[in-house]
Amino acid sequence: MAKMNMLQAINNALDLAMAKDDTVVCFGEDVGHFGGVFRATSKLQEKYGKARCFNTPLTEQGIAGFANGMAAQGMKPVAEIQFADYIFPAFDQIVNETAKFRYRSGNEFNVGGLVFRSPYGGGIAGGHYHSQSPEAYFAHTPGLKVVIPRDPYQAKGLLLASIASQDPVIFFEPKKLYRASTGEVPEEYYEIELGKAEVVREGKDVTVLAWGAQMEIVDKAVAMAQEQGVSCEVIDLRSILPWDADTVAASVMKTGRLVINHEAPLTGGFAGEIAATMQKMCFLQLESPIERVCGMDTPYPLALEKEYVADHLKTYEAIMRSVNF
Repeated sequence: MAKMNMLQAINNALDLAMAKDDTVVCFGEDVGHFGGVFRATSKLQEKYGKARCFNTPLTEQGIAGFANGMAAQGMKPVAEIQFADYIFPAFDQIVNETAKFRYRSGNEFNVGGLVFRSPYGGGIAGGHYHSQSPEAYFAHTPGLKVVIPRDPYQAKGLLLASIASQDPVIFFEPKKLYRASTGEVPEEYYEIELGKAEVVREGKDVTVLAWGAQMEIVDKAVAMAQEQGVSCEVIDLRSILPWDADTVAASVMKTGRLVINHEAPLTGGFAGEIAATMQKMCFLQLESPIERVCGMDTPYPLALEKEYVADHLKTYEAIMRSVNF
C-alpha cells in the first residue's frame, strides 16, 4: 500500500473513477489546470482533458444546476464546491432539485451518480466564512446521502462508493486533515459501504461517537479517560444520511452511556437527532443522560477558534460526567 495524505487519497480516487468510467467528470471553481484551491484535482485535466475536468464560473447555484442537468442525462458529475460555507447559494438546487429528482418522476428519471465534494470545518484559522460544518442542514433532506471521512483510507473508499452510488451524495471533506492526516492506502480501486458506522475501539463503560476531524479529538479524550480507568467504545459515524442507528444502539445498550461530539453548533446539530433516537431505542439501558459536546451557538470566530471548538478537554469532561453520574 502507498502512504498518502487525505488530499492525495481523494485525488487518487477521482483518478481511478475517471479511468474506470468515462461518464465521470469533475468541475468547479479553479479545479482545472490549477487543481483546485487545495489541489485535490491536481493533474486530472492534464490526464483526461478539458472536457472531463474543467473550471466553472464563480456561481455555486450554477455549478449545482449544471451538475443536476449532466446527471439527469446519464453523466456522473463530481462537482466541487470550493468551501462548504459557499454551498448555501446552491441550497435550492440541491434540496429542491437534486434530492427530489427521482421522487417527483416516480423513478422515471433521476440524478443518481451525482456527487458534491466540499471541504468543511475549522482548524485552519479561516474565520466564519471558511470554517462552518453544514451537515445538519442536508441531513433534513430525504433523497440525499451525506458522507464524511476521517482519514485517507476512508476518504478514498467512501468517495469511490459515493461516485458509484445510485443516489446523489454530498461528500464533506475535513480540510483540517487534508495534509495533516496520512496513512496506508491501497493503490487499487476499492469501496467502503455507505451508511455504515465503524466501531473504531471497543470498550465497556461509555460510547463516544463522532465523525470527520473530530475523531482525532475524541481519540485524545478517550486516552485521557483511559488513564482514569474508563473504558470507552469509540464509533465513527462516517455517514450522516443515512446514519447507522443500529450499530450505535448496539454499543449504547452495552455501555449504557453515550457522548456525541461534533464541530457544528449545538442547537439543531445532528447530535440532537442521534440523542433522540438513542433515547428511544436504548431508554431502559441508559445509565446517564446523553452528553453532547459541540461547537457554540455563535458564528465561527477567528480569534477565539480554540475556545469555540469541541476539543478533547471538553470531551473528556463529558465522558467523566457521564460515567460518574
